[in-house]
Amino acid sequence: MTQHRDNATRTKARKSALDIVYESELRDRALAQTLADRIALGPVRPFTIELVNGVDAHIRELDAVLAASLAGSWTLERMARLDRNLARLALYEIAHTDTPAPVAIKEAVDLAAKLSTPDSPAFLNAVLSAAAGRLAASGSDQNQDNALGDPEDE
Repeated sequence: MTQHRDNATRTKARKSALDIVYESELRDRALAQTLADRIALGPVRPFTIELVNGVDAHIRELDAVLAASLAGSWTLERMARLDRNLARLALYEIAHTDTPAPVAIKEAVDLAAKLSTPDSPAFLNAVLSAAAGRLAASGSDQNQDNALGDPEDE
């Protein structure tokens, strides 16, 4: 029962984070300001704050991985605003929290199914799966480099 409640709370936190990130981009405002305004209105879940602050701190890195994971002529700018922000949140969660990639991807896909276009869930699933694969591969590359030792350390 507690696990189900925790999952539901995290799902609500993700939705709130999406609202804040989306609003910030729509209004062309700093994420920190939009988050502060939301906190001033009442309590905000800690996981929501973590996600928003994480996207804010790592947006360039997230966007670079997402852009590299898009197929064909797709660009970040061409993505629907809601999908782009869902992807940023999910990718932050994959890269910087202990949430397993399949869970973060499923949560983003579920939100897209409720809030975005009919094609968005499949599109986000593909982009996030590719992005998660890139992160896993780069993590493996870094681990191999560390195992081999950094020449500058010698």
